Amino acid sequence: MVSFLKKNGVWIGFLLLVVLISIATEGSFLSARNLTNLLRQASINGILAAGMTIIILTGGIDLSIGSVVALCGIVIGVTQVNMGWANLGVMGAFASAGLAVVAGILLGVVNGALISGLRIAPFVISLGMMVIARGLALIFSGGASLAPMSSDFSPVANASLPMIPTAVVIALICGGFILYVIRSRKEGLLDALFPLLTFGLFSYAFLFYQGFPILGLFLLAVMGTIGFVLMNTTFGRSIYALGSNERAAFWAGVPVRKVTFFAYVIMGALSGLAGVLLTARLNGADPNAGQLFELDAIAAVVIGGTSLKGGQGGVLGTFVGALTIATLNNGMDLLGVPSFYQMVLKGVIIVLAVGLDRGQRTEA
Repeated sequence: MVSFLKKNGVWIGFLLLVVLISIATEGSFLSARNLTNLLRQASINGILAAGMTIIILTGGIDLSIGSVVALCGIVIGVTQVNMGWANLGVMGAFASAGLAVVAGILLGVVNGALISGLRIAPFVISLGMMVIARGLALIFSGGASLAPMSSDFSPVANASLPMIPTAVVIALICGGFILYVIRSRKEGLLDALFPLLTFGLFSYAFLFYQGFPILGLFLLAVMGTIGFVLMNTTFGRSIYALGSNERAAFWAGVPVRKVTFFAYVIMGALSGLAGVLLTARLNGADPNAGQLFELDAIAAVVIGGTSLKGGQGGVLGTFVGALTIATLNNGMDLLGVPSFYQMVLKGVIIVLAVGLDRGQRTEA
């Protein structure tokens, strides 16, 4: 029973939270429209949290992602609004988005090079980058928001699949997850119950409202790709080895500096993608966007069971962690709770989750 609760506690906690908020909101939380919007809200944080999972698994941290998201959004705003790329249609939208992702990658390269090359603490480097990127966003934008973007951006963040493709995607997700559970030696069929209940809850919303959100597809693609890399590649195994014991990983032949470098490059690329999606969702670029995104990403990772000491965790837990954070935000919005109370609650949750992880490691 204890082992079962440890493996499924985050899913059980999420579903209990859904029940409590549904009761408090008299069922409005469970409306198909709200659940669809909930996944859209969770998607950008989930993408960032997937990258943060890699960083934290190495034993590092990246505090710059919110500022990098804002700067990448401003790159889109400058090219679309100031340089007139909005008039180039789809090609202009692709060019702006590509340039934003490249900007995110370059900032990730700087973080990775300084952390892996100079062996400076990730906290210090990413804190400095957080300030630098925010300053650059304000400089390039002149301190003002840039809007509107090309109409070709909007479908990326706000459109949904038609019903038949939605049904196909849902069937593939559920079937793929069941196959994973059956083939995995670490999981039992009972362990698939709570994830499938969660997928079923959202599937109902998608089938009876507007279809599967495009933003959700980006989230699943990122989560699936990173999950595959972590579980099935040499790079993924190196990530876990590095976070478990850096010295032992080095003597075992793990290219510690290279693995660390690419972990931050991946985080930069995902921050650039998040900047693209956020800009599309808002139809504008704001230099002050992305504030405290790093808090939400870290909270999702920690709630999902990844240890801040590194070497333990995965993206499936991060996925439900991102849903939990989005559910808290959405539920408190529906209940009229001010946003600053939400910040306090998320801070408390992080402290409790870290304390629980520490207690479990001490017992082990």
